[in-house]
Amino acid sequence: MAKKPIHVTSEIGDLQRVVLHRPGVELANLKVDEFEKCWIHDAFYLEYAQKEHDVFADILRAEGAEVLYMEELLAEAMDQHPEARKAFLDEYMSQAPIPDPWLVPLVREKLDAITDNRELVAKALAGMRLKELDIAHGPRSLSRLDGDGLSPDDFVVYSMPSSYFSRDPIASIGTGVALHRMYWDQRNREVPFYKTFLTYHDDFAGTPFWYDNHDAAHIEGGDVLNINEKTLAIGISQRTEAAAIDTLARNLFWGPQPSAIETVYAIKIPWGYETMHLDTVCTQIDYDKFTVYPGMYDELKAYRLRKGDNEGEVAVEEIAGSLKEILEMATGVDDVQLIECGGGDPVEASREQWNDGSNTLAIAPGKVCVYERNVVTNGVLRQAGIELCVVPSEELSRGRGGPRCMSMPFARADI
Repeated sequence: MAKKPIHVTSEIGDLQRVVLHRPGVELANLKVDEFEKCWIHDAFYLEYAQKEHDVFADILRAEGAEVLYMEELLAEAMDQHPEARKAFLDEYMSQAPIPDPWLVPLVREKLDAITDNRELVAKALAGMRLKELDIAHGPRSLSRLDGDGLSPDDFVVYSMPSSYFSRDPIASIGTGVALHRMYWDQRNREVPFYKTFLTYHDDFAGTPFWYDNHDAAHIEGGDVLNINEKTLAIGISQRTEAAAIDTLARNLFWGPQPSAIETVYAIKIPWGYETMHLDTVCTQIDYDKFTVYPGMYDELKAYRLRKGDNEGEVAVEEIAGSLKEILEMATGVDDVQLIECGGGDPVEASREQWNDGSNTLAIAPGKVCVYERNVVTNGVLRQAGIELCVVPSEELSRGRGGPRCMSMPFARADI
């Protein structure tokens, strides 16, 4: 039985425990021409990004939340149980797209030689370049002899700069978590970091897994919103497929470990970088208030999934309505207020949505973390009576994710 059980039944209950990843060397360990391969889009000033992230963590602590770090939990799990280290490295290596099979044992040997587990986690995140390997001995391969092959400064294992967005690899749902198969293979490599400590760490071993990262369909945490103890909302997006929602719902309704979820609302959102997840266009901030990206008010395609009559069956029905109507249906609130990013101004909304003006993290009902730079949206939120905890964001925002993206709640008070 877990000593620190997962307990998340809403998006707004008082935040009690949260998992973050403080950005490390992996955020700066890449060349400009490697941005897209590593799934990041800008050159960061690492020290300032870390300072901003530390302010974010301090704000959460000051509001009463226990802040845990993924990198520390994983290292602790490997210290506690040596088999966790092997399990982590086995899965990490299986997902590392190493271009030359002959290099695979050299990479594993390099990682195995790191005795300090905290150092191992940092290195796994930072990636590895060819020049770090001892390739003086052994057979020569065409990929290394050919002029189009790897150069000494090329990655053998890519860095993981987006890993400070702890929202996407998993999702806390009730008393368990979903382990996601992420849309981009590069980011999918983040999941074993969480899977390992949730499996082995003394505080979390026994946590139910509602979805497995080896399932076929893609799903990401930014699309999963806990409405209440019995209700989820999940975005059907570019990065979360309907088939994944089918599987997750079936596991929640019929899985071997009990779940309190009775209804899942699947909401189809437009595909686009500014609408990559449901939480980039719609985030709950109070019992009756949501931040939204303008343009999400028209008729939406949405579905309601419930437990079927027969074993393993999921009943699905299509529902029609505006975003407001669907949210009122899901929450049971008579009149939901939608607060527009950028105050509804098309220019400001576009600019501030680019910096995740709608992506807020509720610390308590009506109290949210926001990025400092989204001044128009923040002003509108204050006018609506929302209390703001403001996070500096000149560097963190370069990753195209907001306070919600950077956090994975592990415990909230019930509402």
